[in-house]
Amino acid sequence: MATDPVRNLSRNAHRQRIHSRVRMRVVGTPERPRLCVYRSNGNIYAQVIDDHAGRTLVSASSVDKATRKDLKIGSNTAAAKVIGKSIAERARAAGIEQVVFDRGGYMYHGRVEALAAAAREAGLKF
Repeated sequence: MATDPVRNLSRNAHRQRIHSRVRMRVVGTPERPRLCVYRSNGNIYAQVIDDHAGRTLVSASSVDKATRKDLKIGSNTAAAKVIGKSIAERARAAGIEQVVFDRGGYMYHGRVEALAAAAREAGLKF
């Protein structure tokens, strides 16, 4: 009896497979860069990336000193909302109005959803 290859993958390896599949379609351009989300067990990170130039334009995370003072814990939805607002403010200051959202292979739920909602409320369009 053959085993299911997905069941033998670790949770992170499965996420990376999904992320690589999504990345075939989601590409950041200079006009519309990619808002990429990464979440670990302890923190959450967001970057606005221009894939054509291959560089990060703006970043924010729950590890930054500027946002750390607002947070008690970096791994909850409240922290994700602060990071979403922060990344949107920094992107707008850099002249970025529209982005393509890259959920990083995570389900659009919980911290990822909270970050996206906060970024939309702060003025980013995606």
